[in-house]
Amino acid sequence: MARLQNHRYAKYIGPTDEHDFALLELQLYDDIKGKSPANHGSFRKVGPNEFFHQYTDSSSPNYAREVKELDNIEQIVAPHGDALIRLYFRIVHPSFPILHKKVYLEKYSRTHRDFSPPLLAAIYILALNWWSYSAELTTLTKPDVTELEDIAYRTLQDVSHRAKLSTVQAGLLLLQRLGSNQAWQLTSQLVAIGQDLGLHLDCSNWRIPAWERALRKRLGWALFMQDTWSALIYGRPPHISSMNWAVQPMISSDFLDSAVDEEEDESIEVEKGRALFSAMITLTTMLAEILDSLYSLKAEMEIRKSYDSIKATLNRAKPIQLKLRSWYADIPETLRMDATKVGELSSVGYLHLAYFATEITLHRRILRSLSRNTDPYMIQICRSAAKARLISAMDFFNRLRPEHLQSFWYFSSKFNFALIGTFAGLCFVTSVSQEEAEFYQRRLQEYRWTLRVFSKSAEFLEIAGGILESAVGSLLKATDSIESRRLSFPMLQQQPEDDIAIEPSFPNTDDASFDTPMED
Repeated sequence: MARLQNHRYAKYIGPTDEHDFALLELQLYDDIKGKSPANHGSFRKVGPNEFFHQYTDSSSPNYAREVKELDNIEQIVAPHGDALIRLYFRIVHPSFPILHKKVYLEKYSRTHRDFSPPLLAAIYILALNWWSYSAELTTLTKPDVTELEDIAYRTLQDVSHRAKLSTVQAGLLLLQRLGSNQAWQLTSQLVAIGQDLGLHLDCSNWRIPAWERALRKRLGWALFMQDTWSALIYGRPPHISSMNWAVQPMISSDFLDSAVDEEEDESIEVEKGRALFSAMITLTTMLAEILDSLYSLKAEMEIRKSYDSIKATLNRAKPIQLKLRSWYADIPETLRMDATKVGELSSVGYLHLAYFATEITLHRRILRSLSRNTDPYMIQICRSAAKARLISAMDFFNRLRPEHLQSFWYFSSKFNFALIGTFAGLCFVTSVSQEEAEFYQRRLQEYRWTLRVFSKSAEFLEIAGGILESAVGSLLKATDSIESRRLSFPMLQQQPEDDIAIEPSFPNTDDASFDTPMED
């Protein structure tokens, strides 16, 4: 069907398609493969109401150029292809398992021509980020990553017309690049391709190999994460809706790259990566709920029309806050920040950063709902809770070690780091007293300085710093006094000034003040 093969592709036939399910049922299907001839290509039945229309690649444009493109990609990295593949599966794959390692390595051992050009190029591009971490590569001349990127993006568009699972894999990997341009448009395209491939469906009982069912689930959730985090950082409505999402939760059997086939140290990293990937999926579902319940156009209108906007906001936020608290409490010990060993790269940082970004997104909306008419005590409670999250996020940043900074970071991380500073800016301009405003100004300046210092050892933090400067740079460069700048924000000027007590830093979840009081 839509597996990693280079001779045909397939498109899902939806419930309102011209080929009605009842009519497709009348087709004569092969008992083994579930195939039936069609005027163009063939029909494939994989489940009770799941049908695909299959086509041959040879009938599509640009097919003849693929071998030449693949040879060109391999020539750019030669003779280091094998070493780069090993780097990719050592550093990126454990915490972002969107490939089937065994299948990929078997194909690569035969020939590089068994892949689609954008996927082969994307893996090399990501692996080049850790060129110096390979003893056999570090002293050699690094291949031209720009040339690889040009080929990858161009060929991705070529194959999108006859998309397969490898097309989604390539797109997701390219979107992890630090300087990926037009990311929202590419994300939109990948979601559409994913729907063509049926990645939004429950494939648990389909007539396809077990490894493909597992791969489809991982790819489906990776696409869901890409869409949700892109919606957050670009301020756009998500494309994927829970109303049309049937992918089942991840279970251990969905990770078929058996850890027993690895060396002992690699086995531990594989298991840790699975836990990280699964935890990130769960966290992302909560972020999606926040975007839907608090930031969607429908939610905005309903909150605005409510009698008490802060009460309406808190009623929506409280259930999600409780889920976030439970999620953090249940994180496996291997994913805790202090579980990272000296000298071993660890990607757990991006998971914890994503948690703080999710918390900040929740409290950002709460702060926006406060007004002059809000009860002063409620303002004090909400702002104290927001302050606690901000301080915890900044403390997390200060605790990062080289083992974290030099590892694989999820694409949204650079924006999430900037979001911490943006939230500090929001707290600053909505301050209810001069003293509070001065506190947030100091913390924001400290954070900007630390970000600049850390950026010397991690390129993505340099990008984060640029994003933050674009968001809040002018706020602190202005020559106006803090008080006049604060009073220019028409919100909370008349409230008391004694509401800036700092709560215990996260994760002291036993403290009664951990959750923002909301309507029971």
